[in-house]
Amino acid sequence: MSHVGVPRGTVRKRRSLALLTVGVLTIPVLAGCSSGGEETSRGVPQDIAPAARETVADGSTANWAVDALPATFNVFQADADSATTRITGALLPTLFPMDRTGRPKLNPDYLESAKIIEREPRQVVLYKLNQQAVWSDGREIGAPDFVAQWRALRGKDSAFWTARNAGYERIEKIERGADDLQVRVTFSKPYADWRALFSPLYPKEITGSPDAFNDGARTTLKNTAGPFVLRGVSKSKGTVTLARNPRWWGDRAKLDTLVFRAVAPKDRTEALAEGTVDIADIDAATADRIILARRDRGGNGQPLNHGPGSEITPAQALRSWALAHGSDEEAAETAQAARKKNRKAVAAYATEQKALRDFAVRKSLEPAYTQLALNGESGPLADDRVRRAVARALDREELAQTVLGPLGLPAKPLGSHLALAGQPGYKDGSGALGEQNTKEAQALLADAGWTRGGAAEPPKDTKAGSEAEKKGGKDDEAEAEKKTAEDEKDAKDAKDAKSEKDGKKAEEDGAEDSAAEREKDDRDSEDSAASREEGLYIVGDDNKPGAPAPAAANAASAGHVLAPARTAAVQGTALLRQAGLLAEDGAVAATDKQRGGAAGAYAPVGTAAPAPAAAKGQLGKDGKTLTLRFVLPSGPGSQSLRSVGDKIAAMLEKIGVGTEITKVPDESYFKDHIASGAYDLALYSWPATAYPATDGRPIYAKPEPATDGSLLVEQNYTRVGTDHIDQLFDKAAAELDEKAARELMKQADARIWAAAGSIPLFQRPQLVAVDKKLANVGAFGFAAPRYQDIGFKNRQAAGSPADRKK
Repeated sequence: MSHVGVPRGTVRKRRSLALLTVGVLTIPVLAGCSSGGEETSRGVPQDIAPAARETVADGSTANWAVDALPATFNVFQADADSATTRITGALLPTLFPMDRTGRPKLNPDYLESAKIIEREPRQVVLYKLNQQAVWSDGREIGAPDFVAQWRALRGKDSAFWTARNAGYERIEKIERGADDLQVRVTFSKPYADWRALFSPLYPKEITGSPDAFNDGARTTLKNTAGPFVLRGVSKSKGTVTLARNPRWWGDRAKLDTLVFRAVAPKDRTEALAEGTVDIADIDAATADRIILARRDRGGNGQPLNHGPGSEITPAQALRSWALAHGSDEEAAETAQAARKKNRKAVAAYATEQKALRDFAVRKSLEPAYTQLALNGESGPLADDRVRRAVARALDREELAQTVLGPLGLPAKPLGSHLALAGQPGYKDGSGALGEQNTKEAQALLADAGWTRGGAAEPPKDTKAGSEAEKKGGKDDEAEAEKKTAEDEKDAKDAKDAKSEKDGKKAEEDGAEDSAAEREKDDRDSEDSAASREEGLYIVGDDNKPGAPAPAAANAASAGHVLAPARTAAVQGTALLRQAGLLAEDGAVAATDKQRGGAAGAYAPVGTAAPAPAAAKGQLGKDGKTLTLRFVLPSGPGSQSLRSVGDKIAAMLEKIGVGTEITKVPDESYFKDHIASGAYDLALYSWPATAYPATDGRPIYAKPEPATDGSLLVEQNYTRVGTDHIDQLFDKAAAELDEKAARELMKQADARIWAAAGSIPLFQRPQLVAVDKKLANVGAFGFAAPRYQDIGFKNRQAAGSPADRKK
């Protein structure tokens, strides 16, 4: 299922993504703060129509939808995305893919074994390679490939344009073992997540030189080692075509060819109906259409009771017929055109529905979770009491039910930042923050100084400006008083002169003026109510919140400028084209970091103005209301996020916290708002990982100030972190005892909950439309696909297209 806010490109691994309070937080008692020991609840199983290989036919072609053609085939580059990961998964070695429980599992196609053989004085891992494993040019996979990848990714040679090096910098040396099939890796310091390394593994021809690494693997992969090889890329057709690898030593691929086709999420329904794709991630609306299509199979030609025209009542249909056949020629022509258009729409819809009967909806939970991010860099949310109040106002179960309930998926709120339900080490740590409690949330806000009457109070301890400003202010006041007195005298004289003349006219016009005034007041009241209800505004319009003041447009001190660390590279396709925001030095331009986003950013037609400052029941302090900027994506695929956002706004209103909801285009949602810190509240997602000590640290690390005044946030876009959390991550990354490392991660998770910068809400739904004749493909959940097992259960002629074009 497609969501803005994840970063689709981030679903591969967190360490390949591009996702503060200094001092000790006041934390509730953390010992025993979670709901008991390690959770034993199972995750939602994958849904892939599993079938034994002998029941799957050899041959044919399957078409798999991706959002766009990959910008590169090198997953270690900053512009790699979900398509890069999907395609290279069928072409390159993954030594430890995740299994269905989210645990890394040794891949016997490439490894006979891999284990730690020494711990002192240095950690040493010995890889024993499958003796049949070869690259597509016939060369054995061996130590030279490991050495070349290590040197390219360890971060010591800036000539290699790499987005990440987590773990590789800890390697001291790599050498050949007892024979060519053994690789010894010695670490300079312990590294618990060593299984995360060398996946995917590239041939030395790509990683051996900067030119090949930077440019050679962007458009092609000449040497691969998977069940498929890269046959070709067609930009005009928007396809990447893979063919069965004749040198593959494992289970022979069932498909002759596997085509990845670029299809935008909004076009998936049409592509499925036309038969141009067989497999596609879809949204709930498309899933509903497929379910309805299969339900209507036995309709015996009866008109559909859904789709275009289904909302027309018999009375409306009769009136339309009467107009179309009436004596008013102009009205008849209009009605006839409308009826013709409706008939075409009904026919097209019915044709699509008939084609959609050939598909099934596979559903599970995606290995990713949606969170509410609270930006703690400045403003009210810089106070941890306010952040915790916001968090405790949320009914997370209701929010999960909003998204997952209608799909028939378990709607249990997520209890961890570092593991998902069903993964080893999952434990609900939300007790460190506390359960939903409106009264306690209000008490936290009161303790922070936010009260019902605070918006009407003058600021406390207000300091005057310079002496010149003071003098200027006094002179201005005197001049104003003098002018006011003169104006009052002139007004009195004029009033006396007109009083007699206007008296009679006032009596005549009084009733009419009164009615007009009441009508105007009613309109103003309705507009104001609509503004409060919507809480929306156009970014940058009329210097409203979110638009920079004209005088400050070029101010360098407008706020911390994002300077992502090396790991802050990829953010996926819809959320997530972060690279466009970054300058050549990796920093975000100061002009791009405007409070509330870029001026002129899109807001839907009819978007309401900001709510009035003195909204009923809203808290305030020092003459200011407690209002938070809530940024949401506006695209058609983001409806579920907007529904969740609306519910969150209503929950916050109950405790006196106002929200200004800003809806922005999907393509600018991440780069102009999340990455640049131009928000108070936002919804976006992070993928699951089997390596939380490595992948979680940059997301929750405490931001550090740079010498130039910028803030190094890595992937921590909430800007909330502590030294203690960082230390727990570092200890876990160096802890070779898996059980002890998990305990350290549970402690870190409790601290992250207590800091209240990120509030996990629910695991994202995964909906995949699949040709019902296809087996071993669909909603994979945690597990990586086994591309060689995918095929059609019902035999087709080998090499024939799988299309069902009408």
